[in-house]
Amino acid sequence: MQETKPFKISKQVVMTAYEKVKANKGTCGVDEQSLEDFEKNLKNNLYKIWNRMSSGSYFPKPVKAVAIPKKSGGTRILGIPTVEDRIAQMVVKIYFEPEVEAIFYEDSYGYRPNKSAIQAIEKTRTRCWKKDWILEFDIKGLFDNIRQDYLMELVKRHTNDEWVILYIKRWLTAPFQMENGKIIPRESGTPQGGVISPVLANLFLHYVFDDFMVREFPTIPWVRYADDGVTHCTSLKQAKYLQRRLEERFKQCGLELNLEKTKIVYCKDDDRRGNYPNISFDFLGYTFRPRQSTSKYGKFFTNFLPAISEKAKKAIRKEVRDWKLQLKVDKDLWDISRMFNKKIQGWINYYSHFYKSEMYGVLRYINGCLIKWVRRKYKKRKHRRRAEYWLGSIAKRDRRLFAHWRLGILPTAG
Repeated sequence: MQETKPFKISKQVVMTAYEKVKANKGTCGVDEQSLEDFEKNLKNNLYKIWNRMSSGSYFPKPVKAVAIPKKSGGTRILGIPTVEDRIAQMVVKIYFEPEVEAIFYEDSYGYRPNKSAIQAIEKTRTRCWKKDWILEFDIKGLFDNIRQDYLMELVKRHTNDEWVILYIKRWLTAPFQMENGKIIPRESGTPQGGVISPVLANLFLHYVFDDFMVREFPTIPWVRYADDGVTHCTSLKQAKYLQRRLEERFKQCGLELNLEKTKIVYCKDDDRRGNYPNISFDFLGYTFRPRQSTSKYGKFFTNFLPAISEKAKKAIRKEVRDWKLQLKVDKDLWDISRMFNKKIQGWINYYSHFYKSEMYGVLRYINGCLIKWVRRKYKKRKHRRRAEYWLGSIAKRDRRLFAHWRLGILPTAG
């Protein structure tokens, strides 16, 4: 006899959701169950999720709260759902995301299918050449402060699936479990770290910001990546007026502009004469500022361009230091490459799209750490020059060993 359930959810979608969660990896939630543990009884565990979701008896566990350091100092709370909650959220995402994707604007780039931060930077770069001023804004604690009552109204506007509405509401109100085991109820926000959270945050900001801009300021182009955004203005006066209006707008919707990170910037280049205090801004790990360029005729001029930010360089150097290469003397060079090359390639992929020479210093720093490793590992190569020569000769022979060697950033070989 066929099972009849109040909610029609495909078993195939539950399997797809599990595969996506597995591909994203991730750590254990409050029940300490890892993906490997979950897979020991995979068929049964997936059936349980489908069965409970289809019958309306699915209740999420508390969200594990983990404090992680922010680049700007301080910490933010990351909420880590259990493996089964991540799979259940992915099921809802698979059904719900296409409903809202259809209404999102071209210039919203964060956490969306076939959209990337690099596309957002490219669009911003082009527009900085066309308009003299930008207002860069940041929303204070977006994921913590979203008004749940507003958000649920928007969810209902875009789906008729009762079970989607039911489970999103349950996830929004699932409490945090702190590291000391204390349970804290949640009345606002959608936990940063939840699978469904980015879609919900985009939906909320679509109405709070994107749609507001299109209606109220149709002549001002903008780019938004999650809670970071850039708007392009024709004058300082227009930028100041827009900032006032956005402050009011966000307040109305229970959010707050982070005034420390919100600024008005003059996109100075050779054709823009005025002198203003702010001529640079950071966006998605890149710093936009006046930089020297060469025309196709070989003439030097000043252009307003993005390149890897100092903050990003500092973060990469810190991560490389944390590898503690000089202590890994039990490994050979090929082991070191296997351990870290993917990470180096990832940095190059992201930061070499624009003005890539700006990141060469960081890549040379990696070579410096590799040289320290050689000096510690080989007695005969204790002297820096010998270590450099040995590593440099290997780099010339096998450039594929490290991603930055392929770019020609080699240790000096004498």
